[in-house]
Amino acid sequence: MKHTITALSSSIALSLISLSYSSSSQAAIELANIDIGGQKTKVELGGYAKADVRHVSGDIAYQDYWTGNLPQGEPIDTSHTGFNVKESRINLKIQHGEVIGFAEVDFYGGGGNEVVSNSSNNRLRHLYIQYQDWLVGQTWSTFMPLAAIPETLDFGGPHVGEVFVRQTQIRYSHGGWQFAIESPETNGDGDTGAASSGVGVTGADADKDESIPDFVARYNYKKSWGELSVGALLRKVDQGGIDETSIAGSFSGKINTFGNDDFRFQLTVGEPGRYTGAGFTPDIVIEDGTDVVVEKTTAYTVAYKHVWVDSWRSTLFYGGATTDVTEKDRSHMGVNLITNVTDDLNVGVELGQYAIDDKNMESIDSNYLQFSAKYTF
Repeated sequence: MKHTITALSSSIALSLISLSYSSSSQAAIELANIDIGGQKTKVELGGYAKADVRHVSGDIAYQDYWTGNLPQGEPIDTSHTGFNVKESRINLKIQHGEVIGFAEVDFYGGGGNEVVSNSSNNRLRHLYIQYQDWLVGQTWSTFMPLAAIPETLDFGGPHVGEVFVRQTQIRYSHGGWQFAIESPETNGDGDTGAASSGVGVTGADADKDESIPDFVARYNYKKSWGELSVGALLRKVDQGGIDETSIAGSFSGKINTFGNDDFRFQLTVGEPGRYTGAGFTPDIVIEDGTDVVVEKTTAYTVAYKHVWVDSWRSTLFYGGATTDVTEKDRSHMGVNLITNVTDDLNVGVELGQYAIDDKNMESIDSNYLQFSAKYTF
């Protein structure tokens, strides 16, 4: 027993000291790889460090990255240069046999200022448990087509046209099929509730309705030429004086074209509400000044990635979204040039524009120029 413990301790120490790189696609650092009771246990540290320098000028207030919202709620004459590292993230993955635990944080949790320390609070991104075909915890919504997201320097790319949601869920996957029940939330009645990851969500902190979870089904079809995905979202919108069933659908894909180039797209239609645009539109809105209705949305993105040579690539992208009742019309386009300095370090420049052409508002836009360096570990 003593020799077993000694050997185990030596194995852990050796793994921690060597910090050997894992063979996984995420290039995580392997902290430990040991055998306990006949089952292999692996501990991996991953993430990336990213530094951004971003200049925004135009009629829309500065943001570190564009979502589908209207910053400050009105046009603002803007010329601002921002420096930040908040997109950087750290994750930890622990696998024991067939059970996987994963947690990740970034630093967009608020706090701090630019006067002295530029401190930023950490923010929970992912925390889930995975066993065989089952996943339980917080991660990307099953309705979100990850393969269709383009490579951009602006964090997340054209958010306004994308499905973009992280939330707690229970997901079952089998082959190309995925089914999930996910955390419900009706946005638009003035009550956003507390985060599902918050401490002590009781009483006034919890919405009084939202008794039925959101239902998601997705089918992913993968071949050597790329992949296609079809998703469906069904949920109960039961706040703000209404009680209705909301339905939305998505079609997306990543198609390999010439050489290492690819074309990516996604289209979302129906009543996705908070699932699209990262703040683009609430689920429920007021029609004709009195009636509370569920908003209809059409959102889409297209992107083409071209590899110039082995270490140089560019992505040209466009995303947009419109609503039916409130008649919002917003878009984000851009083009970038990215190069790999080493296998793990890339730098790039991106030029783009975020534009708003809503009803009863003069068309406004802001251009941005961003330089980024990203080291993945």
